Amino acid sequence: MSINNKDGHSSPSKQSKKHTLKRVMSYLFEYKLLMLVAVVLSIGSNMFALVGPMISGYAIDSISFGKGAVDFSKVFYYCGLMIAFYIASAILAYILAVLMLEISKRISFKLRKDLVDRLISLPVGYFDTHATGDILSKVSYDVDTLNASLTSDLVAICSSVITVVVSFISMVMISRRLVLVFVVTVPITIIMTKKITKLTRPLFRGRSRKLGELNGKVEEFISGQKTIKAYHQEENTKEKFRKKNEEAVNAYYKADYYGSMVGPSVNFMNNLSLSLISVFGALMYLFGEMTVGSISSFVLYSRKFSGPINEAANIMGEFQSSLAAAERIFNLMDEMKEKADKPNAIELQDVAGNVKVENISFGYNKEKIILKNLSMVAPAGSMVAIVGPTGAGKTTLINLLMRFYDVNSGSIKVDGNDVRAVTRESLRGAYAMVLQDTWLFEGTIFENIAYGNEKATMEEVVEAAKAARIHSYIKRLPKGYDTILTDDGTNISKGQKQLLTIARAMLLDAKILILDEATSNVDTRTEIQIQQAMRNLMKDKTCFVIAHRLSTIKSADHILVVRDGNIVEQGDHKKLLKQKGFYSQLYYSQFE
Repeated sequence: MSINNKDGHSSPSKQSKKHTLKRVMSYLFEYKLLMLVAVVLSIGSNMFALVGPMISGYAIDSISFGKGAVDFSKVFYYCGLMIAFYIASAILAYILAVLMLEISKRISFKLRKDLVDRLISLPVGYFDTHATGDILSKVSYDVDTLNASLTSDLVAICSSVITVVVSFISMVMISRRLVLVFVVTVPITIIMTKKITKLTRPLFRGRSRKLGELNGKVEEFISGQKTIKAYHQEENTKEKFRKKNEEAVNAYYKADYYGSMVGPSVNFMNNLSLSLISVFGALMYLFGEMTVGSISSFVLYSRKFSGPINEAANIMGEFQSSLAAAERIFNLMDEMKEKADKPNAIELQDVAGNVKVENISFGYNKEKIILKNLSMVAPAGSMVAIVGPTGAGKTTLINLLMRFYDVNSGSIKVDGNDVRAVTRESLRGAYAMVLQDTWLFEGTIFENIAYGNEKATMEEVVEAAKAARIHSYIKRLPKGYDTILTDDGTNISKGQKQLLTIARAMLLDAKILILDEATSNVDTRTEIQIQQAMRNLMKDKTCFVIAHRLSTIKSADHILVVRDGNIVEQGDHKKLLKQKGFYSQLYYSQFE
């Protein structure tokens, strides 16, 4: 359940907050043994520290003001005990800090692993509709924020509870009358804290959201640097970033501004409590109802009692931030996975490569249908080219063939099997795919080419590189096939990146190959050479080619001309030219 706030964003209900907290605690329970040790260490450290004020009172009272000589042996004895207890407390606190670092490391690792596992299982459509920067913000910033709260804040709360309870019991033992001071100040403190945290909760949630938007904008600017400079949009880009940066900074300021009100407010009430204790304690001393040592111990315990309340108020601000981060993390983890295969789904085996599309209709949303009642046949071993103007539905058809999306109606069949009745893994294993947007990872050239075939030998990788016309370039590199590609291959040209991805597809043992504008970044002569080489390598394989340069698909067995989501013409190159239809117009327009 959720409710909408004024800015149109949903905010979680109390029930969803409880659910979020339960899920957060589930990560801690995975390390319950370590957490139990941490709690024991926390209790031990605090108990040793809380003995100190009581012993301090005994040391002061042993001085016996105005009654002759001071018994220094007793004073030194109590001082020695205090030092011993404080040293023991410090040692346990150090061990606790090291233990919490270990727990923090494990939880951070588990959170990011679970997030990436979920991201890998999400459908392609999720990444088409969500900003990369916002996703990265959840994996990095939000995980760090939540992890810090899980470890440090949890121990602080545990310590605070122990300190408050023991300090209160100790104060009651010393003087019940003085404890009445807190009957007034503590309720006021709780009411103030509750009101301020209610105000800051949506502000911290908004802060996390604005940071995600800022990261998305930064990622957009960095990836588009060349375009920005080419169009002289530096100043315009700065202004856009300034606005997003200002929104993020203002969100941070508002959240921290109201969050920072808690600490001083609570601190004021604590100081007021201390003043009242001092006044009433002095009066009780004058009437002989309390000793100086008892007053001193009570004051020290009152500081320890009110200190955690003040600290808890500060923690509440951090807790609101971490709760907002947790909501964003779990919202991502709750995204719907790619639809599971049917229980009786079959696995494609010994794929021949016959593809049949029958009367399919599809739209990314129901209001806008892109492909309408489209049909085609691609016999095994044929080369099918798909051409048409931008937005006609060419790439959408490829997405459906790979089953990145499911058709609204109609069917797509591979070797007579409806793709919805086979496992996605076996279906996609039947395809090799080269996209216009190349993707390489940080690793050697050999590893990038052999990405889809882990058993590939150097000889097979070299053969694929030669066929893709990239071998001679690789051999000129100082380390050849052992050259490391960095940051999505930024140390090589776009054309060379594309040739590497083509070599990768050639090496994959798949019966169907999809080339989606795969040679758009290479020159026409090289493209023709690659097509010829692929024809030799792809005997008995089905090939789908999307191309805008129609001169490169003249050798295709079958050409589909797509316009406004329909196949308006189909046939081979010569036949389509003779028809003098839409294909003919497209073809000759490239030479005008």
